[in-house]
Amino acid sequence: MTTAHPHPMDPTGSDVHADAAALREAGAACPVMLPGGVPGMIISRHRELRDFLADPKVAKNARHFAAHQEGRIPAQWQLNAFALVNGMTTADGDDHRRLRGLATKAFTPRRVAAMRPWIEELTAGLLAALPGRADADGVVDLRRHFAYPLPMGVICELLGVDPAYRDRLHKLTHLMVSTSSAAGDAMAAQAELHAILGQVVVDRRADPGDDLTSALIGARDDTWHDGGERLSDDELTGTLLLMIVAGHETTLNLITNAVRALAGHPAQLAMVLAGEVSWDAVVEETLRWDSPVANFPFRYPTTDLVVDGTTVPRGTPVLAAYAAAGRDPREYGPDADRFDVTRPATRHLAFGHGAHYCLGAPLARLEAVIALRALYAAYPGITQAVPDKELPPLPGFIGTSVAELPVRLS
Repeated sequence: MTTAHPHPMDPTGSDVHADAAALREAGAACPVMLPGGVPGMIISRHRELRDFLADPKVAKNARHFAAHQEGRIPAQWQLNAFALVNGMTTADGDDHRRLRGLATKAFTPRRVAAMRPWIEELTAGLLAALPGRADADGVVDLRRHFAYPLPMGVICELLGVDPAYRDRLHKLTHLMVSTSSAAGDAMAAQAELHAILGQVVVDRRADPGDDLTSALIGARDDTWHDGGERLSDDELTGTLLLMIVAGHETTLNLITNAVRALAGHPAQLAMVLAGEVSWDAVVEETLRWDSPVANFPFRYPTTDLVVDGTTVPRGTPVLAAYAAAGRDPREYGPDADRFDVTRPATRHLAFGHGAHYCLGAPLARLEAVIALRALYAAYPGITQAVPDKELPPLPGFIGTSVAELPVRLS
């Protein structure tokens, strides 16, 4: 592969890790072609990506997206849902500090810690129901019936979202994050998500509870009346949208990927089951080796930047290649491609880096450890029913996982 011509990002995500390796070895920063023929760049090596994510000359707000500001991006574009959402994920400077500060006040360690018994109870119920989900051959889709409903149930409980909305929210977020979706479908999904979450805000304002949405509404209304830092209704809805997407899609992929990794490395699973390696180590190695997010859009240099000798022009939409960085031999050694739960603790970038480091990282780690420990305690003989190479990949180049995970429980 050469960097002379932009590398076309595969909208189907048919082989995310092969693409990641090719881009990483071609250069720390490479030109890519995004869906719809939109030119961009990608940062694929660990050190350079870490530095880029923390660079104050790199922004997240689309007002720095040159092609968008110049009217060269179609109104119906698959990735507008990421570029144009109004919330923490696309805010910079004082706006980002204001929005993150309000969310942090509501998203407290106490609130996360208090979720543990509820997460354990939900996990136990889902595991008990798994045998009844199996087909005539004793095969059950673990992604659909365990890895999905657990984090979706947790984030909706945390946000105070009625269970009736959950399946629809999952379908809509899937359409929004899948780069294989038609542009119109992705934008329509984002609009419907805003409508549903707007109704959640109305419901929680009328009947507040001990949930994150009620806390954010309280923060918004309190600061509005006392003249302090204000949270607009659009920002509130955008923040909830971010939390719904990040709060279940990524953890869904993390749990799925960890089970696949352990199925492919039975000797390492045996060490974990024998208590020689912790479940925390399994989660961290999965995050590094098979990051739930492959390539996250977008960041925009506010001036021309030079990354390892390559110029990234001002206003270019840049993908953060977490999947590529996680297997960078320059950071993790010649065996970076190997899943190894005994690997010495190393820092990874799966939750980002810098000012936009994932606010929900502690909750995701808690959910994954509880889920995996309980799954293998209940079904220590669980096996993957289909070879990994035959599983359909999750469509798109943003998420990293498979679309289904058929297993036999014993």
